[in-house]
Amino acid sequence: MKRVVFAAAGAATLVMIPAYASAQAMAGMTMPMPAKPVMKAKAKAKAKAKAKANAPGRTVPPHKHSIARTHASAGHAPRSAASPKPLPMPGMTMPMDHPSGQGMPMPASPAPGGAMDHGAMGAMAMPMPASPAPGGAMDHGAMGAMAMPMGGQSMPMSDHAMAMTGALGSYPMAREASGTAWQPDSSRDMALRAMSGGWMLMAHGVLNLVADSQSGPRGDDKGFISGMLMGMAQHPLGDGTLQLKAMLSPDPLMGPSGYPLLLASGETANGSERLVDRQHPHDLFMELSASASQPLGSKSSVFVYGGLPGEPAFGPPAFMHREAIMDSPEAPITHHWLDSTHISFGVLTAGLVLDRVKIEASRFNAREPDQHRWDIETGPLDWTALRVSWNPTRTVALQGSWGRFIDPEQLEPGLNQTRWSASALWADEIAPDWRAAATLAWGRKSSQGHNDDGAAVEASVQHAAWTVFGRGEAVENRELAAAGDGPAFRVGKISVGAIRDFRIASHLLAGVGGLASVDFVPGTLAPSYGGNHPTGAMGFVRVRLN
Repeated sequence: MKRVVFAAAGAATLVMIPAYASAQAMAGMTMPMPAKPVMKAKAKAKAKAKAKANAPGRTVPPHKHSIARTHASAGHAPRSAASPKPLPMPGMTMPMDHPSGQGMPMPASPAPGGAMDHGAMGAMAMPMPASPAPGGAMDHGAMGAMAMPMGGQSMPMSDHAMAMTGALGSYPMAREASGTAWQPDSSRDMALRAMSGGWMLMAHGVLNLVADSQSGPRGDDKGFISGMLMGMAQHPLGDGTLQLKAMLSPDPLMGPSGYPLLLASGETANGSERLVDRQHPHDLFMELSASASQPLGSKSSVFVYGGLPGEPAFGPPAFMHREAIMDSPEAPITHHWLDSTHISFGVLTAGLVLDRVKIEASRFNAREPDQHRWDIETGPLDWTALRVSWNPTRTVALQGSWGRFIDPEQLEPGLNQTRWSASALWADEIAPDWRAAATLAWGRKSSQGHNDDGAAVEASVQHAAWTVFGRGEAVENRELAAAGDGPAFRVGKISVGAIRDFRIASHLLAGVGGLASVDFVPGTLAPSYGGNHPTGAMGFVRVRLN
């Protein structure tokens, strides 16, 4: 087992280190824009030359003065009138737009005897800021932060200079979230990217050190580590794209009992007892997947996705990937209504992308992972999920999904479920240096004639290095009674928190934050919780790639 763990961690590290190192190598570089200064200099020099040429006593033809002074003003030697008018770009590599969305490197220096011709240079050099403001990732719509080859090195490139397309279709890469789920095109992008041997490498990671305190007789105190480390690699596959993805979690270090979280339920701690008022740890392997896509037209494509583990076509993106709440280390109590299938040990998905619409179906094994968090489990792909996603605008992502779940609970064999989910995600810049995001999600679990609903509203506002976030939830939970099969209790929770980030390296942030929560329980449960409104609090520090 240790060999498997170390091998997996090493593989993920090898995927991500090149991306981080390459992005670091060119951090803070600014690319000049020579075109406008050269054009202004030419115009000014031409006017001066024309005036002198028309002056009394001048015998030199006007056009020769114009040519000579234009190039002298631009800092170049005079050339003959028969020579073409170049746009000098000495020693610079520029990507050109390509139908596949991949950048094509230009020669690092012009051909012998002259500069590159302006008509052949399709892409204009654009200035790049040295680094984003502390605490915030650049808006993907304005700055994709993609590393492209520049004379053998890596350098961030603007989305306006080169389109970055997703792994499953010819839409913006920012649309892709966990698994095959979609988020708004305007979502912030925090991945580091670099090119290596035809592969585009991406890395993202966050590590939280949390102090947790939950009040009342059913509460507890605990310190724990949570987070994720993700590496991705993309390569052209014919006219389409091949993507490999690995995501690891330190959650197993917190032990099989997870961490205290009032009103949370689902999965088991030891194979015989249900975790109630605690959030279960995620498995070490959160995702090991591959996908392949092929275009059908300029805005349509087909794709297949497989993972062990992976995420099927059900629900919104997993909570740690939703921009509105990703800064919170606290899991939602609606997790098992909305997105608990994000770690499924066996997934096969096929889908069709039609511009802003995606239709997909999955066969998968989504039995709740057992108490062994360090291994990889297997099982029959006997569950089915269908999802339709629609991004009507760049700032909105909608989805509706359905799933038939066969024998999902380890402690409730033979009990099948039907689940429904619908969600709306929104994200955008609301003012210079201000961002906001929101989530509205609903899920239903139907079993034995019961329909139990859960709903969540999430929001965040980011300004410079500060982010304020919050979440409100309501669920009908049948697992809060001791036996786990009692009536559905309608309970709720509100959490509000904030984090302040500090840049400690060009692509590394450290943050300090905290949150407070208040729970709402009915009178029948109040005695066991110490009242109708038990509370919770978390203080945390985090480190994040950015």
